[in-house]
Amino acid sequence: MSQTSSESKPLTETLDQKQRTEFNKLSKRLRRNVGKAIEDYQMIEEGDKVMVCLSGGKDSYAMLDILLGLQRSAPIHFDIVAVNMDQKQPGFPEHILPAYLEGLGINYHILEKDTYSVVKEKVPEGKTTCALCSRLRRGSLYGYAESIGANKIAVGHHRDDIVETLLLNMFYGAKLKSMPPKLLSDDKKNIVIRPLAYCKETDIAEYARLKEFPIIPCNLCGSQENLQRQNIKKMLIDWEKEQPGRSENIFRSIANIAPSQLADTELFDFKSLQQQQQRSHLGERLPLFNLDAASAQDVDDDTVIETATNTLEDAVQSFQP
Repeated sequence: MSQTSSESKPLTETLDQKQRTEFNKLSKRLRRNVGKAIEDYQMIEEGDKVMVCLSGGKDSYAMLDILLGLQRSAPIHFDIVAVNMDQKQPGFPEHILPAYLEGLGINYHILEKDTYSVVKEKVPEGKTTCALCSRLRRGSLYGYAESIGANKIAVGHHRDDIVETLLLNMFYGAKLKSMPPKLLSDDKKNIVIRPLAYCKETDIAEYARLKEFPIIPCNLCGSQENLQRQNIKKMLIDWEKEQPGRSENIFRSIANIAPSQLADTELFDFKSLQQQQQRSHLGERLPLFNLDAASAQDVDDDTVIETATNTLEDAVQSFQP
């Protein structure tokens, strides 16, 4: 019997003209952001074998989908192999991912590791399982990448994940650190890349909805409502409502660091500033302008927060003949 009802068609084929236009814009935006991140950080190079970690969540599905599209049009050759780690959670639908990946016709592996039992044994009831779970998963995937000859490991963290991690480390760990778009593992054997680093979670969620990815929820930690990350996420959502673009500015600040304006003595040599001053040929201030006129003006304060100029008139000085 032929399938004629709209219910049997993919959601993307039932969109009206306006919805189709918006979906195309969304697809192009995500593809452009992923391509830009790959280019900026040289994530993928000629001859790479990229192991795409597929968890069954919206982010990793979107990452795989976009990378496959880029692979077809990229000016370089690289291989993609999808890997899912079955952590033996009770009730995990083991058939969903193999069926989806076979439908794509790509190379894939299912890595079976009973990390669920280890986490439940080691972590007291009610405590956060994410830290141990992710550490066990990461170790297993690192080793597996080496065994299949993959020199890059792609994970699905997006821009919001990176911003949340930054604030988590600041608020609870007293460290200014996050998740970099590209990382060399401690043992120097693996390079981890985050192709979605420039992508917003809301864009990914809408893309996943329209593409109808077979999402598999994480029942191990998804029920822990009071996770610190969830609190940070809610705070960022509230901030974004009050001032749209704030999350993007926080992310951009990670790539726009001024070490001399912070306080890390390992990152910047504060101790030698006086020696640098004494060695400088500008040991005295030169009368480059009228001091009487200047005395009436405010002196710049280096504690003022710098903001971008809004208009051309703000950015240039006008001179009259």
